Parts: sequence; structure tokens; C-alpha cells
Amino acid sequence: MTAQIPAADVAIVGGGLAGLAAANFLAREGLAVTLFEKARAAGGRALTEEQEGFHLNLGPHALFARGRAAEVLAELGVEFRGAKPSTSGGYALDGGRAHTFPIGLVSLLTTGLFGLPAKLETARLLAGLGKIDAGGVAGLSLSEWLAREVQQPEVRRLLRALFRVTTYADEPERQSAGAALAQLRLGFEGVYYLDGGWQTLVDGLRRGAERRGARLVTGARVVALEHDRGDGRVSGVRLSDGTVCPAAAVILAADPATAAALAGTPGAGAWAALAPVRAATLDLALARLPRPRALFALGIDRPLYFSVHSAAARLAPEGGAVLHAMKYLGAEAEGDERELEEVLDLLQPGWRAEVVARRFRPRMVVSHALVTAGQGGMAGRPGPEAPEAPGLYLAGDWIGPEGMLADASLASARRAAELIIRGQLRRAAA
Repeated sequence: MTAQIPAADVAIVGGGLAGLAAANFLAREGLAVTLFEKARAAGGRALTEEQEGFHLNLGPHALFARGRAAEVLAELGVEFRGAKPSTSGGYALDGGRAHTFPIGLVSLLTTGLFGLPAKLETARLLAGLGKIDAGGVAGLSLSEWLAREVQQPEVRRLLRALFRVTTYADEPERQSAGAALAQLRLGFEGVYYLDGGWQTLVDGLRRGAERRGARLVTGARVVALEHDRGDGRVSGVRLSDGTVCPAAAVILAADPATAAALAGTPGAGAWAALAPVRAATLDLALARLPRPRALFALGIDRPLYFSVHSAAARLAPEGGAVLHAMKYLGAEAEGDERELEEVLDLLQPGWRAEVVARRFRPRMVVSHALVTAGQGGMAGRPGPEAPEAPGLYLAGDWIGPEGMLADASLASARRAAELIIRGQLRRAAA
């Protein structure tokens, strides 16, 4: 006989930000919710590791100040503290040299990165960014848009660096220009680095879900969906130990391949074909920052990133620093740790003598799917409701027409919960 655990109105597979947010929305409406997470702790890629008073996120994380994630967190009452990093004093890395990064009027005039024609075109493009119809170029690749709209090659390289830092991706031949432009505009509204790291969001969402009555089960791997023998509607989930949790609806807050394998529907095969966006990251805790004013840099000739997150957020003990170096991989197999070390040698010479903790990840997933021109931008992503499987819903950074990265995760979680609640009300009325 198959073991059972108490039935739920909704079973959620995956305890990352999307799954936790969905649990909050559903439990808030009085629904019985059980969330299953295969790892020992919920949080996914938003987990933060603490070592000797230093808080290390899994790579550089930034919360867009005007994005959907911040909106959803406020709606759910999840509080966080942090600050916006300064946009001044950054560097543009080109040909092994560090130039003033041209992001404001003064830096644009003084940078040695490029000459006057490129400076004038950069000023014109940045001033007109808000007037561009991003939806009208959603089906155009970023490379096509840059070739069509930007005359100076130096300006194309600068804009590619800005698109990389706001979308975390370096695939301009495939990336939707409309989605990238919308994300760049959002980036100019500012981002927050969070005190204590993104673990504060995980903890806030987890506490909120449990306070509202949701049940979180960690160390539990879902291996199959259950279906009603009458109409084939999804009716629960089955765990690896054979335990079954009956449920009226299921949300898969998982990566595309896992969601496709569990759904098992013909249309789900397209999800499995989605390739993740990856980056190589070097996360460091330093006892002391050798150059306190060298806080941010972007690669121009190479897809590189550097930022001292503890300059804005409380992530380190007094006098210490937490910083991240990253390479956006595009289609490359993996990153080279030595290349990231060279960036640190240029910007923070002597850093090796100050290392308290370091962690290198050569192929970290930063997003489960690129927003492509071929799919028509964000509007072409799979929706939160699985059309071939009644009772099955999806949430994650690859789902829905709103936002990218964590913004997409939390927006799709909210939408999936809304659809389930609306369906429950319809069935109750019937």
C-alpha cells in the first residue's frame, strides 16, 4: 500500500523564491498548501552562506528597485534592508586597462574609453532610452538592434556591457532586444544590495508561508504527478519514497527540464529544450579592501563584471569586504578562474593576502532560460497555466510575460496563485 500524507489544496514542487512566494499567496487565502523541496533547506539560488561574519551570496545578486520582485515582497510583507550601490567611480575594462566608466555627464566627458563622436552618440542614446518602444523590437535580436540603431562600434561595445550587467546574459545574437531594453531601463532605476544577503528574502518568505499555515517539507524529492483516473486532471504528487500527497492543484516551481519530466505532456518537450544562462563567479570575503575606492567595473572587450557589494550592504564585519567577480559565459562551456583573478589583480592589487573565504563556480546557472527574439520576447515564454494538464501550474524565472530573473520568478508565482484561487472560487460556486 502506498503511503499518504495529509491532502492539500495545492502541492508546490520547489522551494526557491517562486515556490515560497506562491505558498504565501495561497496560504494567505486560506488554502491548505504543502511545499516540497529536494534540498535540506529551502531557498535555491537565493541562499546565502555565512563565514566568520561574512555573508556570501551565490554570485552577485541585485534586487531591482522598481521590479516585480520588490513589488511582490512588499505585497507579502517581506521586509529587507540594503542600499543602492553608487553609479559613480566605476571602471570600464578594455585592453587590460581601467578607464572611467561613462555613465553620467562628467564621466562621459572625462573618460578615455573612446573619443568625442562616440561620447556624443552615447549621450544621445542614453537620453532617449525611455522613448524606445521595447515591445516593438521584442522579435529583433539585440545584435540586430545594435547594428540598426548604433553607428559607432565603441558605443555598441559599451551598450553590450550595460545589457550584460542588467540581464546577466551575453548572447546578443539570440537575446530579444525588446526584453533587454526593458531590463536596461529598469536597471537605470537602481538596484539594491541587501543587508545579510538574499537569505533575508528566503527567511522572510519562509516565515510568512509557515505563519499563514503552509507546510514546508525539505529533503523530499517529487518524482511523479498523480492523475485522476476519470478526467486525467492532476491530483497530487508522488515522492521518491513512494509517499503520495493528494492535491487539487500542483505548482511546478522548478527548472524547465524537471518541470517537463514531471508534466510528461507533449508540449512540455519544448521546456526541456530551453538552455540555462550561465556565468562563472568568484565570490570573496576579504579582511581588508586594498583599494577602497575601486568598487565597480564592467568589461568592454570581454564579458566581465566586478563589484564590492559590501560597500552598499551590510555583508562583512567592520573593515572587511565582500566582493564578486563574474564572467557572463554566453555559449562557452565554463569560465576560467585565472581570468577573474586577473581582474582582481588590476582593481584590488594585494587582495590575495586578505582572503578570508573564496568560492569559485565555473558554470553557475543565473537564469533557467534566455529571453529570445525567436520567441518574441517575454510574451512568448510559457504561461503559468499548463494547457495540456488541468490542475497543473508553473512558476519560475522562465515563466510568464513579466520581468526577468527574480522579477519573473515572483511575478509568475503570484499569477499562478491567482489562477488557482480563481479556479477554487469557480468550483465552489458551481
